[in-house]
Amino acid sequence: MATLRLFARAREIAGVSSDSVPGATVDEVVAEAVRRYGPSFADLLPTCRVWLNGDAVPGSTVVTDKDEVAVLPPVSGGCR
Repeated sequence: MATLRLFARAREIAGVSSDSVPGATVDEVVAEAVRRYGPSFADLLPTCRVWLNGDAVPGSTVVTDKDEVAVLPPVSGGCR
């Protein structure tokens, strides 16, 4: 199982910052996350970046137990 790391709004929706999620590819890990965390999580995904071990990769990329899949929603902020 890969480690799924969730940030910002994705973390708020899921209620956890990380989880162990089964899947042979990045897409399968994300699909399992949608199953676990529901429609609000699914609605957020199109605006997110999904990275494997800190790199943007295709969803078909194979994952192992040692990998980390991160869901990074857009964030705003800054200073004036």
